[in-house]
Amino acid sequence: MTNLHLRLALGLGLLAPAALRAWDYNGHRIVNQLALASLPADFPAWVHEPANAERIAFLAGEPDRWRNTKENLFLHDNGPDHYLDMEEVAKAGLDFATLTPFRYQFAAEFAAGRAAHADRFPPIDPEKDKDHSREWPGFLPWEMAENYAKLQSEFSYLKAYEQYGTAEEVANAKENIIYQMGVMGHYVGDGAQPLHATIHHHGWVGPNPNGYTTEGSFHAWIDGGFIGKAGITTAEILPRVVPATPLSLAPQADGRDPAFVDMVNYLLETQRHVEPLYRLEKEHKLVDGGPGSAEGREFIDRRLLAGGEMLGSIWLTAWRQAAPDTFLRANLLSRQAAAAASKAPGTP
Repeated sequence: MTNLHLRLALGLGLLAPAALRAWDYNGHRIVNQLALASLPADFPAWVHEPANAERIAFLAGEPDRWRNTKENLFLHDNGPDHYLDMEEVAKAGLDFATLTPFRYQFAAEFAAGRAAHADRFPPIDPEKDKDHSREWPGFLPWEMAENYAKLQSEFSYLKAYEQYGTAEEVANAKENIIYQMGVMGHYVGDGAQPLHATIHHHGWVGPNPNGYTTEGSFHAWIDGGFIGKAGITTAEILPRVVPATPLSLAPQADGRDPAFVDMVNYLLETQRHVEPLYRLEKEHKLVDGGPGSAEGREFIDRRLLAGGEMLGSIWLTAWRQAAPDTFLRANLLSRQAAAAASKAPGTP
């Protein structure tokens, strides 16, 4: 990428001023649409109804719209959910093979590790930390796993409403699922963008023997500048979508949540693409989307496909793993019985 293209990216406002974004809206739409295309024929058909499919695609950009706020309290909560600076986790002495699935336990462990290895972490400039988030490496795999659990819960209570609820309750439950599917797709899409799994998110930092770019606008160019310049669309990638398969959910010897482990493994795979991405930039293969950028274009296509495939797998697993909501079912049955009793002959 030339300095001209980097300046163009800045001029177009593609670079987030203080926080990381992964894929611009068009990229996130593509990920959600690829995920929808990956779902098997037995997945609930109503998600593919045009209005629902469009809402899922639209909601792919919602968590980034939240980041346009100036409210630091909200930015503090939302910003770190979009990334994980994986090198910082290791600097704190934590092992990805044993990483806790509990968000707040991880925060405590990371804080302790950061304090014990303070020499490994640069000081934080308070002027650049208005939302008090820079002491954290990010919480992306926790956000993904928690959203998976929410979707699983929503499919569970939909099943109860479909059996014993009203038409309005069923419709509302479906709307909740559409919303959850769309919003969670944003974070899974974030997880496919290599610059969201590294400290090198806005240009290479620290020792740089390979001479990779240190331009902060590199992130914005990958998020959307190159996608726009190359004209990457859902339609051209769609034929390459593979059918969604459930998450492995392999039981863990240490009892950790298997869905969370699958999320961490997904990010570990994404992190392996950080240096290849920087090499493509150094070799001028991420410039204009023309013939000289064919390899760069293929890299971005594959990352979008990876996001769509993972998202489709998460949706599919949440639906198939949704256990009956026995508490809600019992309440709905009680309501049904009470209604029947009130209509019985002789009822006052």
